Amino acid sequence: MHTTNLLPWLITLLPAIALGANPTNGPGHSVTYNIEAELPTFSERISADLRYPLSFVDGQFDDFAAWKSRARQRIVERMLKPPPAAPFDAKVLAKQDNGTYVTRRIAFNISGLNRIVGLLLVPKTAGPKPGMVILHDHGAEFRWGKEKVARTDKATDPHLRAFVDRHYGGRYIADVLARRGYVCLTYDAFFWGDRSRKEGAKDAYHTQQSVGMNLMQLGMTFAGLIAHEDIRAAEFLAAHPSVDANRIGCVGLSMGCYRSWHLAALSDRIKACIGVGWMCTNAVLMTPGNNQTRGHSAMSMLIPGIRLDLDYPDEASVACPTPMLLYNGTKDGLFPVRGVEPAFDKIRNVYASQGVNDRLETRLWPVPHEFNREMQEAAFDWLDRWLEK
Repeated sequence: MHTTNLLPWLITLLPAIALGANPTNGPGHSVTYNIEAELPTFSERISADLRYPLSFVDGQFDDFAAWKSRARQRIVERMLKPPPAAPFDAKVLAKQDNGTYVTRRIAFNISGLNRIVGLLLVPKTAGPKPGMVILHDHGAEFRWGKEKVARTDKATDPHLRAFVDRHYGGRYIADVLARRGYVCLTYDAFFWGDRSRKEGAKDAYHTQQSVGMNLMQLGMTFAGLIAHEDIRAAEFLAAHPSVDANRIGCVGLSMGCYRSWHLAALSDRIKACIGVGWMCTNAVLMTPGNNQTRGHSAMSMLIPGIRLDLDYPDEASVACPTPMLLYNGTKDGLFPVRGVEPAFDKIRNVYASQGVNDRLETRLWPVPHEFNREMQEAAFDWLDRWLEK
């Protein structure tokens, strides 16, 4: 090409070079990068375009039962491949008499892929009793799972003791509920406690992302695996001879809260759900600095593509008309109030639409990310009413 023929093209290119323009950023953008604070520079534009077409409120559905079935099915589809089922084949490994209840250390098949160790706390009172699936938190602490919510011989560990003091008011909620007459089942979620890394807990926080990626390469998801196992746990509890299968609930803090309302949304076994410290709109969670934007811990709650269908409060609303209690803290930096309140409002709208306002309790407490004793007593009194204690 003759040099003179290049001149018009060079003249049009020079202003872009001078301004530092980057054509990959789209119209009206002149920055030379596409990522800032671990977010795409266009994330706000994408977030604003999300319409959540399967939302019962935003989508304006008329038939609630049909919507519930469709939304639940979509969540399950987005979780990708479930683990294969297997007979539970439960075995008691050890027993600990705690006065009014007995803690049994058990082994059972949570799926056809994993045989795990759990704790079953059984009150000594006669007759079928209500059951509770106790779902432990994330806490960026992987050495323990079930030990965070049920007393074991590891309770003497000062680090575990400090963790329970900080997040649970110094109490093991499974033991609290067992003393109140509930049969309680708790176990380690995939990646925690007995099910954590062969290499140990060091650097495990960063490994979550690799594990989540590798599960997706195998057609499964981190969050989906946990959810499917929680569903199976509810079935295991329902089959236990000491449990009234029509009175089963679930409870959890933080990731355990997410697991709790998610389980209530996906399983009709759940007749009452308590979730503390995990509810917000996706738009607010997708802001710079929030945990959700950093990967890692988000992997255990990431369902690929679900935001094309439902926001978090929409997912939780699939549990309606199951009685649900949701608490958040006004001092909880992980879940800003500006995102919690509209999420609560959306769930309330769904329950109101079905005439079951009385089955939903939402409350903001002036606390950080915790489930303290006062909150526990209020939540467990509420639970007693719904499971007819």
